[in-house]
Amino acid sequence: MLELLAPAGSPESAIAAVKNGADAIYMGFGGFNARRNAKNFSDDDFRAVAEYCRIRGVRVYAAINTLLSDRELPEALSLAEQACRSGADAIIVQDLGLMRAIREALPDIQIHASTQMSVHNLEGVKKAAELGASRVVLARELSREKVAYICRNSPVEIEVFCHGALCMSYSGQCYMSSVIGRRSGNRGLCAQPCRLNYGIGQKASDFPLSLKDLCLVEHIRDLKKCGVSCLKIEGRMRRPEYVAIVTGIYSRAIKDGKNPTKKELSDLELAFSRQGFTDGYFMNDKGPKMFGIREEQDKKEPAIFAEARRAYENGDSENVPVRFYCVMRRYQPVQLGVEDDRGNRLAIPGPAPQDAVSRELTEETVASQLSKTGGTPYYAEKVSCVIDRGLFLPLSEINILRRNLLDALSETRARVPARRYREYSYGPLYDNPASVPEMTISVASAEQLTPELASLRPAVLYVPIEVLYGSIRSIAPFVENGVTEVAVSFPPVIHDDELRQINKKLEKIKAAGISVALVGNLGHINLARENGFILRGDTGLNIFNSESLRTMRENGLVSAALSFELRFAQIRDISKSIDTEIITYGRLPLMITENCVVKSSLGVCSCDNSPQLRDRRGMNFPVAKSFGCRNIIYNSKKIFLAGRDNDYSALGLWAQRLSFTTENAKECLLIASRYMGLDTYEPHGCTAGLYYRGVE
Repeated sequence: MLELLAPAGSPESAIAAVKNGADAIYMGFGGFNARRNAKNFSDDDFRAVAEYCRIRGVRVYAAINTLLSDRELPEALSLAEQACRSGADAIIVQDLGLMRAIREALPDIQIHASTQMSVHNLEGVKKAAELGASRVVLARELSREKVAYICRNSPVEIEVFCHGALCMSYSGQCYMSSVIGRRSGNRGLCAQPCRLNYGIGQKASDFPLSLKDLCLVEHIRDLKKCGVSCLKIEGRMRRPEYVAIVTGIYSRAIKDGKNPTKKELSDLELAFSRQGFTDGYFMNDKGPKMFGIREEQDKKEPAIFAEARRAYENGDSENVPVRFYCVMRRYQPVQLGVEDDRGNRLAIPGPAPQDAVSRELTEETVASQLSKTGGTPYYAEKVSCVIDRGLFLPLSEINILRRNLLDALSETRARVPARRYREYSYGPLYDNPASVPEMTISVASAEQLTPELASLRPAVLYVPIEVLYGSIRSIAPFVENGVTEVAVSFPPVIHDDELRQINKKLEKIKAAGISVALVGNLGHINLARENGFILRGDTGLNIFNSESLRTMRENGLVSAALSFELRFAQIRDISKSIDTEIITYGRLPLMITENCVVKSSLGVCSCDNSPQLRDRRGMNFPVAKSFGCRNIIYNSKKIFLAGRDNDYSALGLWAQRLSFTTENAKECLLIASRYMGLDTYEPHGCTAGLYYRGVE
């Protein structure tokens, strides 16, 4: 059966989800989850809700799915252990270091790879499985065909989002909220700048980054055919009434195998929508129809909320089937037994029946009385009775026996399964290298690859796959100047149906003598290795702590770029088991989008004409074309740390990277010369990034 996973941002939402047919719920636990502003759960709340769910046969997943610093990792692992001891069935994880720690310290708890891991192809699923995931939550940008392909070949369960808010950026690759306002989506505090208005080109203010909510309720048959294991409803920040309505409609659609009624579709819109819903990614129908905003009339509490609230506040879910067995023999104590859907069998004795004076007990009467399970999680699937003729027992005694038996069954079902708990062995502490960081350079175009820049001889030159494939001669000046390492940088997103094209390009690049690849996604590690490349890690891997870096070392990487959301002090504390680098100059990527921002807004593609988004303060954010006609939205300001080398030279880094994106050839040369102490150039409108102020 296809699992329906509902959000629980509070104990009330958990109850609403269970009573409306959820097979599982996911809850934030502690301060390390992707919805830190939700009510979330105290230790006592979590234990109580987990027990409530266990009794009712509903699985519980604890979300500890943010990036973690070295100092936070032990606390996060402790939270995972508490969740495990409280009976959670799985931990949802983004951070690779925490994933590693849970796999070793809590070997009997399942790990679900969060959508924040940006897994968007089969190789990403396989790599997550290698690292310990028993289930992977796919990126929401995949079409029906791509989901089906992954499911057919996946070694683990696949979960997809079926309803709720859509991020404009691939989850885990959105840094707009953190870079602009220090509220990191990777740390659970996204301020949703995508919902604000922006101008683009000559078009006045609009909402080019605000997607409608996802709704796949009419595609459940397709999702089953794809082989999806679990459908996930987004909404831990939304009200319990919303959870009740949406969960109920999806639960009925799954169990009945029917599309929702017109009223149910209307109720979904009333519960929450942004000018309707979209199935654009799933149906491979991207474009302006996917965009929408909350209108004033949408913000009023709908009348259906009151009805939904009454429904989940009264009674119980009665969703656990049980079988009763009753034996009444003359002169012997009554024997009442019960068996549940897990194979639990319990029996209790009662008083001996009396001889009937006026009316004897019948099997029908006893069965009717045992079936009165209202106010409990159970319903009588079957009642079997063996009763001697001519016996009597007060119905109140039968009621007491039934209640006591079901109470005992609840105690049995509430028990947390026996699990193993181990000490986690953190990696060795490596002394920070004392050497001055090397300079590496990444470029975006062949025009930036000038002989003058080559004469500065960076330690490594990172060049996009498209540039190398289209103009392999463009790197000749660097080779001639003794730059011994040119690396092909992979695009941030590569879908499975794009692999043949990528492999063809890599074959040509490898034949040209390039042997190093820069990868920024789990799904690209084995792809690069199988093509014979030495691996360096990019910022998209979100390396935030020593244990994540250790994971990268074990997966064959020789270096990794650390997250630009880290402060200098946190970077210093990381035990550098492999070489590390940071970006010290350039525009940071704020979003990676599947939808073409320009084409969706203006109706035409003009990515080659340097389009920009313009916010309410007049700041301009360049939009660049990425592989697959995707977009990368860059920050309006460039990081500029020239002259602050004393601050980052003592962090134990192997290299500092100058990241050239929108710069012309002259600017690239001026910047690189400035960092080498050969020029005094000072660009305008720059920032120190998050290295000093950090993120919340």
